[in-house]
Amino acid sequence: MNALAATNRNFKQASRLLGLDAKLEKSLLIPFREIKVECTIPKDDGTLASFIGFRVQHDNSRGPMKGGIRYHPEVDPDEVNALAQLMTWKTAVANIPYGGAKGGIGCNPSDLSASELERLTRVFTQRIHDLIGIHTDVPAPDMGTNSQTMAWILDEYSKFHGHSPAVVTGKPIDLGGSLGRDAATGRGVLFATEALLNEYGKTVSGQRFVIQGFGNVGSWAARLISELGGKVVAVSDISGAIKNKNGLDIDSLLKHVQENRGVKGFHDADAIDSNSILVEDCDVLIPAALGGVINRDNANEIKAKFIVEAANHPTDPEADEKGVIILPDIYANSGGVTVSYFEWVQNIQGFMWEEERVNNELKTYMTKGLKNVKEMCNTHNCDLRMGAFTLGLNRVARATVLRGWEA
Repeated sequence: MNALAATNRNFKQASRLLGLDAKLEKSLLIPFREIKVECTIPKDDGTLASFIGFRVQHDNSRGPMKGGIRYHPEVDPDEVNALAQLMTWKTAVANIPYGGAKGGIGCNPSDLSASELERLTRVFTQRIHDLIGIHTDVPAPDMGTNSQTMAWILDEYSKFHGHSPAVVTGKPIDLGGSLGRDAATGRGVLFATEALLNEYGKTVSGQRFVIQGFGNVGSWAARLISELGGKVVAVSDISGAIKNKNGLDIDSLLKHVQENRGVKGFHDADAIDSNSILVEDCDVLIPAALGGVINRDNANEIKAKFIVEAANHPTDPEADEKGVIILPDIYANSGGVTVSYFEWVQNIQGFMWEEERVNNELKTYMTKGLKNVKEMCNTHNCDLRMGAFTLGLNRVARATVLRGWEA
């Protein structure tokens, strides 16, 4: 099941639990605006190249829209719509004053030089500058983009609107980026896992973890879990998968990955089949890579007691019903957008926080978030995924009705 179908299914189920009427349901589902623009740039060799840029702005009932900009050759409009919608529910679950958006450019960033990427980013910003803004739509990095991309958008936008650091998040620190942003999604995964384990009288210390995906989110989660005494027994990335039943030395592994661009060949572990990583014996499984990896084919073989979804949509709905406790992505990986919110707040105030404050505030939001999700689970007698969806949907629906937008 693709991301849009899964998101719509979850939306419909949550809507039924909340008893929303058909008119309100329809207005919540339809995007506020879909933008498509042509971006033509001169390449380094003097030829012209055209690319299609896009932005889906889903909902702004609770505040400015928020979501990543990705540069990728195969941009699926359905997936972008699903991710924009998912951001609406995610920001509502996190209880930060945003709605959802998503967008990007259909290009392969590895085929473009740094100067070509800069020109493309600046032309895209010129096309959409009057449709984004500090109190309208605040982009952030996503697949194929980074803090440098955000710096170019900030600079180009500021040419039209004056210096506006709060127009994007995920910026370099020197341009108003927040301390703690790089680790935020992984740290949020840790705080979410801690809160979940506490519900069952457990702590991170002594639990065995398997992490699929060792990019930014997976590696930070592994590092922070290890620091709290958790035992990371297996990890995988695009290069392969490794296992050590006594626990991997995460500091040594991080150094190995930096030098060898992957976990493959790490000396203090056994190589295993990448496809078997999800069914390794552990207490907590953290999928932190691709969507749809846990499905009807492998769900019955999973030995973990808890699954914490650090990736977007890693679990197909058919696999949700297999009895494992799943902490859903719209709550579990919301640390990144929460610290993006902190960055936006700091920029608006013109007052930057120490990293300790960023991390403490994030822990408060993540801990309170699970408490709110559990309350919805108890009210509607549902699992954590539906608890999160009903929480997010209810907050957006209430804002929509209060503003008189439900017609």
